Amino acid sequence: MSRDGLTAVAADPDRDRVWIVALQERKLRAEIPLEKGDEPGRVVEDAAGRFHVALRRGGAVVSIDASAGTLADRRAVCPAPRGIAYDEGADALHVACLGGELVTLPAGGGAATRRLQLQRDLRDIVVRGDRLLVSTFRSAELLSVNADGTIAERAQLPGVDTGRLGFKPNVAWRMIQMPTSEVLLVHQRAMVSPVVIETGEQPTTDLPVSGGYDGIADGACGGAVVQTAVSTIGTSAGIDVPEQAAPALINASLPVDIAISPQIWRGAVVSAGKDEVLLMHLADITGIEGDAEVIEDIEDAEHAEDIGGGGGGGPGSEAERTCLEGLRLAVHGEPIAVAFAGSTLVVQSREPARVELFELGTGLGNAVIDLPGESVKSAGHEMFHKNENGSMVCASCHPEGGDDGHTWNFDPIGARRTQVVSGGILKTAPFHWDGDMSDLTAIMREVFERRMNGPHFDSNRVAEFAAWIDSLPAPPVSPAPDAEAVARGEALFHDEAVDCARCHAGAQLTSNTSFNVGTGKAFQIPSLVRIGARAPYMHDGCAKTLKDRFVDTYCGGGEWHGKTSHLSSPQIDDLVAYLETL
Repeated sequence: MSRDGLTAVAADPDRDRVWIVALQERKLRAEIPLEKGDEPGRVVEDAAGRFHVALRRGGAVVSIDASAGTLADRRAVCPAPRGIAYDEGADALHVACLGGELVTLPAGGGAATRRLQLQRDLRDIVVRGDRLLVSTFRSAELLSVNADGTIAERAQLPGVDTGRLGFKPNVAWRMIQMPTSEVLLVHQRAMVSPVVIETGEQPTTDLPVSGGYDGIADGACGGAVVQTAVSTIGTSAGIDVPEQAAPALINASLPVDIAISPQIWRGAVVSAGKDEVLLMHLADITGIEGDAEVIEDIEDAEHAEDIGGGGGGGPGSEAERTCLEGLRLAVHGEPIAVAFAGSTLVVQSREPARVELFELGTGLGNAVIDLPGESVKSAGHEMFHKNENGSMVCASCHPEGGDDGHTWNFDPIGARRTQVVSGGILKTAPFHWDGDMSDLTAIMREVFERRMNGPHFDSNRVAEFAAWIDSLPAPPVSPAPDAEAVARGEALFHDEAVDCARCHAGAQLTSNTSFNVGTGKAFQIPSLVRIGARAPYMHDGCAKTLKDRFVDTYCGGGEWHGKTSHLSSPQIDDLVAYLETL
């Protein structure tokens, strides 16, 4: 949203377009085509009124003159830029990348002035004086970066423990700046308590369940093993995470974006898995009281369904707020982004391509601005991101076709780490760590229908789902800083004396068989495609890093899992350097 609230700049990752929409005239002003596969993502405006867009697979940032509707500049930054922020004091752009790069560019054009290497999976950036607050995607960790590029502080959000159930924060979808010194982070939480799976064996717990993943009771705020929450983090002096976990948003699914309006003291969260936007008082989300004079009553908003207002009861009304309700706003499409222009809520939809305006509390009519993009309707995409019977979808645990980095405690199966589904996963059947799912149909019947309480799909729909899953590319990989170390590691990987390539071979780097590598039983040999981007490792997530997998013999399996005990520490480093390039 432009600073004057008159223009919306919408990045369309499915059509490789950027749309410029005039809000007062309620019409499309310009369509800016990009290169095929660029996948435009985050957008930010600078002080001169230029807009800058991170190209998630294009490896670049493009600069746009919105008034002229033209593309002004394109600059390479990293293979997979994710977050972007404008630093007004330095008139610079900061770009956070999936590969861990943090790149600084002059806003007006020119080459990068700084390149840092932090850690993989960076997501969003907020500028706080001479420091940068950076979020990580799957772990929901927060990093405070000094002006000299060093990490001053790391912080993790608190988990939830109801006495019967526990949840751990992960998958930080979006971080934004508040008008105050605080920031808001909309994220998921994954259950750490045992998840009972009916296998014919007797479970060891008596947790109240009736459906595996989407039938949890006892304070789960909607019944799924994945929750949605909005956490408020103070940043005036370091990273001040709350002592108490934020309340969960009831039945919210895939919270891909969040926006706030200081004028009406409201927050909006995109629940993409439900094709809804949730509206709430900011006081209910943050626990911070706003100016009562600017809080508007919007319960008469067209298309809105009141599901309880501020179900948390307001800040401080209870010792522990666990669940939060709001106002559900039905969208005429598949919402992917949201912003406020004063009291106007602006929602971008993926399919059909459109921007929808909701005039909240003003009495003015709503509007739909259709965009001339080709249809990207896909049964497979819909099946992956929707579940008409429950609040949990496939993408809840496999965000962006990847994984949530979580290790689940399945009862009575044991610990199992979420696996990636992109990069040609259908070529690695049978599926799951235990190799107990022969094909995708078996997964749909057992996991989607039974455990997730999803609808039944016939063989034709499953085939459409399979085609879509098989089209998901692996995430881009960043170049290695030390090419010689990679070459030495590659030689070790293929050395018969080390014995990695015997099981990890072919295009998918797996033999598609099960093998006991010294961890107690035979597990399916996973693909190593993009292995560097999906820590932790092993079936139970026992190795936090790739190096841990080799130096921790209990976790990695020792000589049962390749033959690496004779390798020196530098040789292990070389092997890891090679694995991170796969």
